[in-house]
Amino acid sequence: MPESEVRKLRHHGLTPSYAGRTIRSISKKWGAWIMNSKPKSGNGTRISDQVTDRILARIASGEWGPGHRLPGERQLAEDMGVSRVSIRAALQSLKTQGLLDAVQGGGTRVIASSAAMDPGILELVRVSRDNLHDLAEIRANLETWAVGRAARNRSDADLAELARILDATEADMAGGAHKSENDVCFHLAIAKAAGSGIYLHIMAVIRGILHQMVDYHRYELFPSRQDDQVILSQHRAVFEAIKAKDPVKAEAAMRTHLEFVLERYSSQQL
Repeated sequence: MPESEVRKLRHHGLTPSYAGRTIRSISKKWGAWIMNSKPKSGNGTRISDQVTDRILARIASGEWGPGHRLPGERQLAEDMGVSRVSIRAALQSLKTQGLLDAVQGGGTRVIASSAAMDPGILELVRVSRDNLHDLAEIRANLETWAVGRAARNRSDADLAELARILDATEADMAGGAHKSENDVCFHLAIAKAAGSGIYLHIMAVIRGILHQMVDYHRYELFPSRQDDQVILSQHRAVFEAIKAKDPVKAEAAMRTHLEFVLERYSSQQL
C-alpha cells in the first residue's frame, strides 16, 4: 500500500492490517448475500425448483395430459402461493426440458409429441399389413394394462365421461351414423382414467395412427350393424368392470374385445 494511503489510515486511527481485514469481511458478507439472494424455501431448495416439481407431478399423474393448456402465470402463482417470478422460472425450465411449449397468442401447454413419431409409424403401417397387425398386438397389451389401472384409479368424472361416450355411440348407431371417433374417445378416456402420465404420452404419440386403425376397423374389418352391436356390448362390459372398480374383470373384458379384433385381422390375412 502506498505510504500516503498508510498515513491516511493512521490519521483515522486505523492500521493497514485492520483495514484489510475489514474489507475482506465486507466482501465475504456481500458474496454470501449474493449467493443467497435467490428465494429459497425453509429446506434450502429454490422456490422455482419446487414449483417445477409440482407441475411435473401433475403432468406425471395424467392430471395435465398432452395438449393440456396450463392456467396463466397469475392463477398458478395464486394456486401455489408463490411469486410470478418463481412460476415463470419453473415454466421456462420445463420448456427447456421439452415438456411444455408456448401457445400461440399466449399461454403454455403440455407438449403432445405425436408430430415426431406419427409419420414414421404411418409409413410402416402403409407399406405392410403385417405391421398394422403388430401394432394392434402391442396396443392390446398396453390397453389391457391401462384398463386395470383405470378400474383402480378412476374418478366419478372419468366414469361419467365413459358413460357419455357410450350413450353417444348408441345414439349414433340408432341413427345409422356410427362414428369411429366415439371408439377413439372411449379408449382415450380409459387412458386418462388410468392416471398414468407416461401412458397418456404414449397414447399421444400414437393418437394419429389410432384414428386410422379405428377407421379401418369400423369401415373395413367390422362394417355391419351386427359388428357395431358386438363392439358396443364389449365396450359396455369394459365400462361395467371399471364402474365396479374390478381390475381383473376390466382386464378380461378388454382382452376379450381386443382379441376379437386380432382374430378378425388374422382371418383377413388368410
